[in-house]
Amino acid sequence: MSQLMFSKKEILKLQDIAIEAVLAAGSVIIEIYNKDFKVAFKEDESPLTIADQEANVKIEQILKKTLIPIISEESRQLPYEARKDWQCCWIVDPLDGTKEFIKKNDEFTVNIALVEDGKPLMGVIFAPALNELYYGNVFDSKGYKAKVNSGDSLETVRNNSVPIAPKKDQEVYRVVGSRSHMNDDTLLFVDQLKEKTNQKIDIISKGSSLKLCLVAEGSADAYPRFAPTMEWDIAAGHAICNAVGLKVRQQNSDGELQYNKENLLNPYFSVTND
Repeated sequence: MSQLMFSKKEILKLQDIAIEAVLAAGSVIIEIYNKDFKVAFKEDESPLTIADQEANVKIEQILKKTLIPIISEESRQLPYEARKDWQCCWIVDPLDGTKEFIKKNDEFTVNIALVEDGKPLMGVIFAPALNELYYGNVFDSKGYKAKVNSGDSLETVRNNSVPIAPKKDQEVYRVVGSRSHMNDDTLLFVDQLKEKTNQKIDIISKGSSLKLCLVAEGSADAYPRFAPTMEWDIAAGHAICNAVGLKVRQQNSDGELQYNKENLLNPYFSVTND
């Protein structure tokens, strides 16, 4: 690993700031979630709510005090010429799983990652309707999960945190994804798993970045994603997976996903517990 610009102490301080930011955003989101809200649509026809926008404002207010630049889904994207020399940056999705938010099925998250030289160092994911927080960084080589409420203090979060780790089910190979994304590439991936493992394959449906968290905590064995995602969808979960020893590999490659690219669209990828 190349020399990192942050010390472990600095990373832990930034992790606390990211946790503060996701909890603050979670409070805003839940307040809106429990009321009626309007849905607008972006140019790419993806949905947008006031929760996306207000959570973004709250997160940026907190992260800006770090003086580290921010890439957020809900902020104007700077051209690559303005970003290419950034050694580090925050990558933020203030409301990942807006469709889940609109359906009111609780499977939406707030994602914040810290990236250096294209690699995720630390990630924090909060599912405010489930009161579940995941976080991890490359220094600790551990991921954590806490049952928290959006008003909890950092001390309470730490006290409620338990380590997570991948683990295998000897009877069933569990693949997490969305049933709506069972395209040909994904079906081929599942068929190859059947030959490789000789196990029964179970498909677990889950929304947002929680898919990555399920593999990191041992509730699933693989997450293949052979459909479009953006950097802010995956960076925080990628960091948590790396913290527990998993790689998020590009399809047909041993290389992992990279961040702050010229094109913020991710290539297809998979994370597997093997």
